[in-house]
Amino acid sequence: MIRFILSDLRRLWAGALVVVLLVALATGLGVAVTLQERAIRLGSARAADRFDLVIGAAGSETQLVLSSVFLQPSPLPLMPGTVLKKLAADPRVAWVAPIGFGDSFFGYPIVGTTTALIAHATAGFAEGNLFKLEGEAVIGSAVNLPIGAEIKPMHGTVVQGGHTHTEIAYHVTGKLKPTGTAWDRAILVPIQAVWHLHGLGADHDDESHNSQRQDDEHSHVATPVPAKGATPHLEHDDHDHHDGVDPDAPLDETWSANIPGVPALLVKPKTIADAYKLRQDYRSGATLGVFPGEVLTGLYATLGDVKLILVAVASGAQALVAASLMLVTVMHIGQRRRQIGALRAFGAPRSAVFLIVWLELVMLFALGIAAGFVIGYGAAILGATMFTTESGVSLPVSFVRGDLLPGAMLLCLAALLAALPALLAYRQSPAQALRS
Repeated sequence: MIRFILSDLRRLWAGALVVVLLVALATGLGVAVTLQERAIRLGSARAADRFDLVIGAAGSETQLVLSSVFLQPSPLPLMPGTVLKKLAADPRVAWVAPIGFGDSFFGYPIVGTTTALIAHATAGFAEGNLFKLEGEAVIGSAVNLPIGAEIKPMHGTVVQGGHTHTEIAYHVTGKLKPTGTAWDRAILVPIQAVWHLHGLGADHDDESHNSQRQDDEHSHVATPVPAKGATPHLEHDDHDHHDGVDPDAPLDETWSANIPGVPALLVKPKTIADAYKLRQDYRSGATLGVFPGEVLTGLYATLGDVKLILVAVASGAQALVAASLMLVTVMHIGQRRRQIGALRAFGAPRSAVFLIVWLELVMLFALGIAAGFVIGYGAAILGATMFTTESGVSLPVSFVRGDLLPGAMLLCLAALLAALPALLAYRQSPAQALRS
């Protein structure tokens, strides 16, 4: 019987191929949606795990996390530098690192930070070592630059009339190991270099003048960044003074002098209890403390709603495919009436005819479902690769045991659908089939 079915499929290969492709595409759509949604959840959660607490100026929690943890380009308001000084002296804090969104270099965001963040929130060095001077930089694993390369920060983009800063050129001293986060595409430089490059820092000791400068910078926050992975930055003011820019200046991370405003602080509390107390302390007034994981939970709820919509669309497409397949198979049975009649005339029982037609369709549906899982997996891998290239966040695409259940349900549904044309063949009279 199997040999007869295979011979029949080879003879009618074009129709069989159409059936398999229809089933594969409908199945692949649902598989791709499921795998991609899960990959985004896992990848974003893994990226946020490296940062326990983020503190920024009062505003949007979601935007604070997207900008500071995922380095998404968006303006962030500045908070007073005294917040950094206070946290650095807080006994509940293991370490705190300011991040300053500066300029960019060939699409890679330049992020001002400190040695504390690199030492505690990265996977370590693949080669080279930490920066020690204002004119040195550490690059993420996905930054395609060698040790010793020169980086000239660019303000804005060429299309938007941006320009390259001439006050400083960073030199790469180290390259970090992969983390699977947006920080793999970042160029990390000393925060004081970013401040000095924009006319802030040691040469602005007057507190009132410094506050005015922060207000001016805040009013000019913009996002003229390159297309890939760039970050928000302070708008360059032609009236800034750059006397403090010195590539050979040693780092000063004692926070003893007046500190310019910063868009965000990454904080590592000593205990879980300290984390909750710190978040509570900095969720009032001009500051906002958030747990990245909690913010992502809200985003996941939105993502779940989107998934439901996509699943509904995929289910609708599968229903249309099922209806079209039924029409095609019924027409196919009508065209094979003489063959079926001949089988019955040569003594084939009705059950054998039913089984031949049913098995033939089930084999096609099963092949289509299997191909759909392969297509869906390939589409999810392609989407994850594109997402990682754009954002730097690695998305783990993989099947879990629960993914087999929808496939099994589809196969059972296909077996039921295949029974209808098989029943038509079963009830067909051989005499009527030979006369038609």
